[in-house]
Amino acid sequence: MSSEMIAEYEVSHGKAKAFYERYERKDELQHQTHFCPGCGHGQTHKMMAKAIDELGIQDRTILVGPVGCGVFTYYYYDVGNVSAAHGRATAVATGVKRSRPESIVLDYQGDGDLAAIGSAEILHAANRGEHITVIFVNNAIYSMTGGQLAPTTLLGQKTATSPEGRSAANEGYPLHVCELLATLEAPVYIERVGLGDNKQIMQAARAIKKAMENQVRGLGFSLIEVLSPCPTLFKMTPVEAQHWVRDVMEKTFPLGVFRDRTKEAQPRVLPEAAPALNRIPQILGVASEDLPEGNPDIHNNTAADLNLAVRVAGFGGQGVLLLGEVLAEAGLDAGLEVSWLPSYGPEMRSGTSNCHVRLSRRVIDSPMVTSPNVLVAMNEPALRKFVKSVPEGGWILYNGEEFPADCERPGVQVLARPFTEIADALGNPRAGNMVMLGALLEITGVLREINIDAALKKLVKNPRWTELNRRAIERGRELARESRPDSCR
Repeated sequence: MSSEMIAEYEVSHGKAKAFYERYERKDELQHQTHFCPGCGHGQTHKMMAKAIDELGIQDRTILVGPVGCGVFTYYYYDVGNVSAAHGRATAVATGVKRSRPESIVLDYQGDGDLAAIGSAEILHAANRGEHITVIFVNNAIYSMTGGQLAPTTLLGQKTATSPEGRSAANEGYPLHVCELLATLEAPVYIERVGLGDNKQIMQAARAIKKAMENQVRGLGFSLIEVLSPCPTLFKMTPVEAQHWVRDVMEKTFPLGVFRDRTKEAQPRVLPEAAPALNRIPQILGVASEDLPEGNPDIHNNTAADLNLAVRVAGFGGQGVLLLGEVLAEAGLDAGLEVSWLPSYGPEMRSGTSNCHVRLSRRVIDSPMVTSPNVLVAMNEPALRKFVKSVPEGGWILYNGEEFPADCERPGVQVLARPFTEIADALGNPRAGNMVMLGALLEITGVLREINIDAALKKLVKNPRWTELNRRAIERGRELARESRPDSCR
């Protein structure tokens, strides 16, 4: 065929632009996905990518990926990608859409993910009419983890955990997600499609595009259930597995539209954009005064680029969480970005307890504090557990007479004092946490007295304790001022 004749032809089918050019999951297999031959995930991926291209929404699409066979969506789709914990993709998609209402948010899940551990999330998201598009791949089995019985496994179907076949008396009936969600008032569009033959595949592509288009039009919640073959776990050839979807699976899960209100549904009005960060203190009526410079040797930040990461650890009953709460509330009062994340055992007293606190002038990416620039260790077990996490240039405040020699770290400064005994001399040993807080505030210099007072007023209701806490904080400041870095052990 001549080049002139070739030029007359137009390519009508090719790789969607919504896919990456190469899939870098594995160095040697950048041209292919991880899906088994004949897997329905691969077909569904292509339909979704093609719809993204045709609707022109690639630059504002955010895909929330699941746990399961579809977990590697972020390796394939050249869109915004968010990975969710098992069963939580719908909840994550809800948060993404509410925080970025102008985006097109796709929630992609399998039957074990959505219909089992994620059943509460999908039910309530549909009931609220969340403005997202859900693609639900149903292959009637847990594929990634070895072929166990799933909520959608058919009666009589044999799996790794139902070797005699699913029994209604023992495992219950297959869960019909479309029928269940169609009883709710809020959903706009719900359809079940299949991949059992070419006709079904064409209808599936139309349904997936329509569900995405509904979100583009602002119409509300849409869900497409895709009956999908799993040749590997069905122990069939790809062709046999495809026919099984059409000839067997469809009898339990009939195809069709279970809800379609797209003609009468009215577009939702997008919420107003969130206020600028510098306006939030004014809206909340809290102070937003500039912070003092503090000690640059402590956190290596200027006031304009503050990033204080604190780990507080000890036993339950030592006031670990309250110390962190006061620090966090004071940060809010100062107009900072703040996170406070507690971690504790089931015991009210004597169990281990710690919390993560971050204060910053910038948006905080994670509440976790893995490398604290200040570690507040209220006992020796806590010190030994977290001492190695403090980077060079950081500080350790230790509640003890002497700092253990084998815990010393090069480049890490230490203030070791019997803070509990010092608090006891002030009136109550339980105020030891506030003495340590005072030392922390003096060392870092990140907050003003007015911010600490506001936090104490909010968190401590007993006036007697409020006054004792103030005195304890001031005593901690004095201890920090009295102790020079080269004599703080």
